Amino acid sequence: MSQRVGNTSLAFARVWHQVDARERVLGRLARSIAVTLMGKHKPMYDPAVDAGDYVVVTNASHIAVTGKKAEQKLYRHHTMYPGGLKEIPFKDMLQNKPEQIIRRAVSGMLPKNKLRERRLERLKIFPGEAHPYEAKYVSSSLLTSAS
Repeated sequence: MSQRVGNTSLAFARVWHQVDARERVLGRLARSIAVTLMGKHKPMYDPAVDAGDYVVVTNASHIAVTGKKAEQKLYRHHTMYPGGLKEIPFKDMLQNKPEQIIRRAVSGMLPKNKLRERRLERLKIFPGEAHPYEAKYVSSSLLTSAS
């Protein structure tokens, strides 16, 4: 007979968390989101098991950065054509695609393994207040602290 305790379906249940990104510092917010997506806040955390929660981020267009990052930070990507290196300044990215700023920051803080894309699929980012997941999230206590 097995004496194994834990790993119940309740422990593996995914919870929805809501985060307001208004005036939150980008790096600190991304770190707490990455911890929640990985499931490190749960007592039964295992790096090889994808047991993280869902995270809904609102007000992504009002994210804050420290220092001179607002003027100096560049987002680079390559089109894979000769001379295809594209550089987008932070201010332009904030106006056009504010959800990409948070997604890239969280992606950089997740482990670079096969679970990364599945974890990022559970991250829902919206530039304003409105989102279709109002009834789903239960708590926002894990991500509201300004740690």
